[in-house]
Amino acid sequence: MWPNRLFLLLLLLTPLASAQINGVWRFAVSGDSRNCGDVVMPLIAQHVHSDNALFYWHLGDFRAIYMVDQDYAQTHPGATMPDYLAGAWNDFIDSQLAYFGTTPVFLALGNHENIPPKDHDQVLNQFADWLNAPLIRDQRTKDGNPDPAVKGYYHWLVSGVDFITLDNSLNTFDAGQMAWLRDLLARDAKDYSIRALVIGMHEALPDSISADHSMNQSPDGTRTGRAVSDWLADFKFHTHKPVYVLASHSHYYMKGIYNTKEWLTRSAALPGWIIGTAGAIRYQLPLEHGNAQEAKTAVYGYLLATVDISKDDPIQFEFHELNEDEVPQDTLNTYSPAVVHNCWVHNVQN
Repeated sequence: MWPNRLFLLLLLLTPLASAQINGVWRFAVSGDSRNCGDVVMPLIAQHVHSDNALFYWHLGDFRAIYMVDQDYAQTHPGATMPDYLAGAWNDFIDSQLAYFGTTPVFLALGNHENIPPKDHDQVLNQFADWLNAPLIRDQRTKDGNPDPAVKGYYHWLVSGVDFITLDNSLNTFDAGQMAWLRDLLARDAKDYSIRALVIGMHEALPDSISADHSMNQSPDGTRTGRAVSDWLADFKFHTHKPVYVLASHSHYYMKGIYNTKEWLTRSAALPGWIIGTAGAIRYQLPLEHGNAQEAKTAVYGYLLATVDISKDDPIQFEFHELNEDEVPQDTLNTYSPAVVHNCWVHNVQN
């Protein structure tokens, strides 16, 4: 029996175990669990448990919002749009997050969380228990910033790795977030205990292989995203600390997304991944995907990261593709084999 929402929220009162892990450890990442996420995410959670991942990081787009998700329609036959809008985010909590049990989940916000009639204030309020969990709150206090306001950007530390969640769900970084990030990077540059940065956000930074579906989609997104790109590249160059950049938004898997002439003209390309493979309708790969190190679409899956802080390149990321024949029996019972098969085979952009 999976935990109900009350038990799930109580779990958030327990900080990530001491935030100091010795030896080799793992974490998992994916994003975009709208459309068929209620079918796919329980399987991701099952793998996260068997992988002994320390936590799971969701990079945004929890539910479609502009339409009734296919999985929601199956379990709520005849649901009207008002019915769906009233229950969509609770459905994400009950039908996706609850399956992670005692494994901590960190959330980034996606553009679909801001589709009217939903807005940024609503999503911050709905998911405050995740966005302002004790580990995140405690880190703000340690940083000398005990601001109680819930924000879509935050960071937490685990054994020499700074995990930084950015909020570009409105296709830009606002001034407050930019100032916060500059201060954080300055502190991390001087802090010898910080060995590496992992940056997670919904939309990829500008000028990636996925530029047509990224922060490049608005002038302000391009401007602020390029500024952050330059800061991260400078941080890596001057400190020699590895920086890894994760995004979703585009519904496929891709490694090496910043291997573009635009990045190489301005600075060295940062290692970057797109991992929008948690249930959303799968997109066609961009024409330039041949420049990527790896690229797959029409698949579901997640990134499994293995951390060994003693190494010069301390984090290795591996894409784990999920198979239809692995879907748990309770998911088949809830949605029927036909619905599960439709999600696996036909949830693809034409």
